[in-house]
Amino acid sequence: MGAGRSGSTILGVTLGNCENVFYAGELDKWLLRSGLPKLDDPERTRFWRAVRDDVDCPDELFGGRAHRRLERSSSLLRIREWPARRRLRPRYRRFAEDLYRAIARAANATHIVDTSHYPLRARELQGLDGVDVYLVFLVRDPQSVVASFSRDDVPERRFGTYRTNAYLWLTHLLSVFVFLRHRRDRRVLLRYEDFVADPEGVLRDILDRVGCDAAIPDLTFLRTGLPLHGNRLISSEVVSLERDAAAPRRSRVTALLQLPSAAALSRLRPTAKASPSPGRTATVRADVATPR
Repeated sequence: MGAGRSGSTILGVTLGNCENVFYAGELDKWLLRSGLPKLDDPERTRFWRAVRDDVDCPDELFGGRAHRRLERSSSLLRIREWPARRRLRPRYRRFAEDLYRAIARAANATHIVDTSHYPLRARELQGLDGVDVYLVFLVRDPQSVVASFSRDDVPERRFGTYRTNAYLWLTHLLSVFVFLRHRRDRRVLLRYEDFVADPEGVLRDILDRVGCDAAIPDLTFLRTGLPLHGNRLISSEVVSLERDAAAPRRSRVTALLQLPSAAALSRLRPTAKASPSPGRTATVRADVATPR
């Protein structure tokens, strides 16, 4: 849960390399794409076809209706659609639970990593009875997020400084609300900078919190697996986590606008434990960049 461009894909890939953990990617795209994966390599296609055959989804949930009314943060501003949200909610939650169970069976996994970051989606998942939901509220230096949204050398959408800051405000506000109403023993705030400074320590902390005793994977050789959807990172078969990256250029506007949010986030507990080494940051390198 959290803002886009905060590192959820590499965190999901890393967790997915742990035994009995399956990285499913951004499962909010399942309904939008009718269960079809973003990439169409044979192994991925077979896996998600098996999941589709194992889950019963009402036709009315397919497409953007449920996503627009129940998952997107802006749905709260569409007051006229609130009655439709209430009508869709029971069927949406039954489907979500069935989907997680179908993925677990197909992957033969005990833990599923869903990197959909919409806080309202996380709010809906809190209502599932048959799934133990653990929330990782992932936050990143807003300077890095704003810089990422302004890049023109990537295929993802671009936002300006003010629009990105407004997006961060709304996302963090809703995420704090969802985080605080979740069980304390099933939630954790994770700063991306802590993860890349001490990935082994953070991973161990997260795995222990969810009751998984898997060993920490080789961070220099991470298979991206078979996620349904994600950023361009999943187009590479193997990636590595390296501790070497330049800091983004600082924006005074962003620093000022995010001061209240930073103060609120600093008070959230519990947080993922890390023992960072001074001056070390990380980047991700694709070792096999050929699309599947």
